[in-house]
Amino acid sequence: MRFFACLILLGMSGAAFPALAFAQAGDQDWTQYRLVYDEPAAAWNEALPVGNGRLGAMVYGIPGRERLALNEETLWTGGPYDPTVEGGAKALPEIRRLLFAGDIEKAHDLFGRTMMGVPYEQQKYQPFGTLWLDFPGHEAATDYSRELDMDAGTVRIRYSVDGTTFTRTTFSSEPSQVLVMRLEASESAALNFDVTLHGVRNPAHSNYGTDYFRMDGLGPDTLRVTGKNSDYLGVTGALTYEGRLTARAEGGTTDVDYRTLKVRGANAVTLIFAAATSFVDYNDTSAAPAARVAAALDGVAGVPYATLKAAHTEDHRRLFRRVWIGAGPSASSPLMTDDRLAALDSIPDPGLFALTYQWGRYLLMASSRPGTQAANLQGIWNEDPNPSWDSKYTVNINLPMNYWPAETANLPELAEPLYELIDDVSETGVSVAREHWGADGWVLHQNTDLWRAAAPMDGPSWGAWPVGGAWLVTHLIERDRFDSDPAFLERWYPVVRDQALFLSEILVEHPDTGWLVTAPSNSPENFPAYPGNGRYFDETSGLFLKGRMMQPGPTMDNHIVRAVFAGFLEWSSRMDADPVLRVEIAAQMDRLPPNQIGRQGRLQEWLEDWDDVEPEHRHLSHLWGVYPGEEISPDATPAFADAASVSMDLRGTGGCGWSYAHKVGARARLHQAAEGEEQLVRYLADNVLPNLFSRCGRTLQVDGSFGMTAAIGEMLLQSDRGVLEVLPALAPTWSVGAVSGIRARGGFTVGLEWQGGEATRMSVLSREGNPVELSGIDAREVWSDGNRVRFRRLDSGGIAFDTKPGASYEVTVRK
Repeated sequence: MRFFACLILLGMSGAAFPALAFAQAGDQDWTQYRLVYDEPAAAWNEALPVGNGRLGAMVYGIPGRERLALNEETLWTGGPYDPTVEGGAKALPEIRRLLFAGDIEKAHDLFGRTMMGVPYEQQKYQPFGTLWLDFPGHEAATDYSRELDMDAGTVRIRYSVDGTTFTRTTFSSEPSQVLVMRLEASESAALNFDVTLHGVRNPAHSNYGTDYFRMDGLGPDTLRVTGKNSDYLGVTGALTYEGRLTARAEGGTTDVDYRTLKVRGANAVTLIFAAATSFVDYNDTSAAPAARVAAALDGVAGVPYATLKAAHTEDHRRLFRRVWIGAGPSASSPLMTDDRLAALDSIPDPGLFALTYQWGRYLLMASSRPGTQAANLQGIWNEDPNPSWDSKYTVNINLPMNYWPAETANLPELAEPLYELIDDVSETGVSVAREHWGADGWVLHQNTDLWRAAAPMDGPSWGAWPVGGAWLVTHLIERDRFDSDPAFLERWYPVVRDQALFLSEILVEHPDTGWLVTAPSNSPENFPAYPGNGRYFDETSGLFLKGRMMQPGPTMDNHIVRAVFAGFLEWSSRMDADPVLRVEIAAQMDRLPPNQIGRQGRLQEWLEDWDDVEPEHRHLSHLWGVYPGEEISPDATPAFADAASVSMDLRGTGGCGWSYAHKVGARARLHQAAEGEEQLVRYLADNVLPNLFSRCGRTLQVDGSFGMTAAIGEMLLQSDRGVLEVLPALAPTWSVGAVSGIRARGGFTVGLEWQGGEATRMSVLSREGNPVELSGIDAREVWSDGNRVRFRRLDSGGIAFDTKPGASYEVTVRK
């Protein structure tokens, strides 16, 4: 009622929303951000995740036999290795000659024989172990509930057995670096259960594997698992690891029978799990996991559960409560989360859009923190020693997409692990650039792993793509556009410069057009339907493939190269550095291939107007310049924007979860609200798991969850072209809503309220004091600190005004 009254005072009616961006958290309803279920998870794809960026668990919530699948982010196969092949670049001139002559089959095979890294594949992310809790007699539980509270960062299970209510609360604490499970009962002395801590070994390696683990009991209240990781692809396993679980019982007893921890007659129990490996960095595995685990457990020794939880909650909410987002209630709002997903086709549920937005933020907080590794294909959660695509870092969309929401969703520091990964591959990629491409600078291809392998892998169809590092560098350039920091510029300028140098040196003149192109390359991961391309047996991968991907100068490469070159030119000018290279690159930019429109009216994906072997292919690589890039837009390049729209129409609705996220973001950039909502609904109805994780095929992946958060943000606010565009592609069914705390380029934090699909109020915090231009809001007045602010009305219909650092501005609308 408080919120409703607030909106009535503003002359509004309908659903109620909190005050704008800088209201106190007490004025906002945070209880809506929960995943709720009335049944336990029947499989890993239904379990609920907790994580602190490093240590994660999937909680099943089974009354009779609880299961927690455990992960520690640095447990991978193998050890430090370098897949660089000396002298690989010797064949590059012949590969290019064959490619330009149209003999793609021979160019493809020669690349496979000479330029692939060795080994051809990379290392795998591994599960750490499994925690089992057995509760005799709890199989017949009633009044069951299971929920993930995104605002609290906890998973809670509650049920009844014979009149006694049992509650389990689980979280992974970043301040304490431990996983915590609290078990409570409504009756005294009611907790009786057994605990075992299992290791994981790769069953595919059978008795020939080199990994091992050992399970031990220690004293009356502790279990331990120790082990070594596996060799893989001829790379020696160099990691050791340890995990330790301790039980603190309040009342009753604890005892360890060999390697089973037995709790009897307790009133409440706190289980604390710590884990570590010997990983230091991609070149060093000399750490002592036992010492690391001991330090974590010593750090929480004697700390009451309430204090542990309070520290976790404070840390979690410091990040999570930066953004509030909401929609009016729908008929589906009271339903279980899986039922809401099932009902979406028949019942509009914009509140589910808001939940999806916050879900991506929750997952990024749980899988990527300063000082941790970057989030991989599955974040930090993985149950399979042989996970799909090795659960590594796929660079041709998935890894970048993991970090699309970091800036706009107000979690910028959570991208630091990505920046550190970039720093690592800017070192390992030097030898690959030199030996495989004959170039200075550094390169990363379409994948990397914990050990920062940078060479081409998998096969020529995927590996012949030299702009992976360039795409990652655009994240550094974007970071600077959101918050200009001279120290950040100085720290990362050499990495950006050396990537621009690499691109500059590998560009080659196309003999037919005179354009400067990347060659060889491909448009991930699409097969052009040039004459004769079709199913064939690839000698490098040993697989039958649908076609060959290799082409010179694909559209995606041109977009990325232009973005990196433009960023370098700006940064080098601001740094007053490398003037000669600046002149050379500025000249090269003018010779890059332009965008082209094909005979079907679509944006061409390749230099020639080929059709697709797979017309509804999951990748939208040639639309990089629409989103996440900014080269194509309805205002600046309307013809190419229309062609991009045709491209998406022809691709249809389908693909992996991350494909939907890319489509929603691109539709938003094209200001196509209805089409964007259609893709968003199809994503939620067809391409998420019951626990809201994005999926690719049957595999849980985090990329689509992150990407959809960013895409929903693009529906609400865009700032890629120097203007804050308000509600540029608002989903039509989300006619009433509010958001606060989202970030824009230029150093702004924004709050919005809308009714009937139109903005009714806006707040802007200026972090840096830059001038601001707004569009999409019918502004009447601008106020700051009780004073009316002068603004200019623009021919475009927007307004512009000057700001002061740290000042907040409220924009009211004309009625």
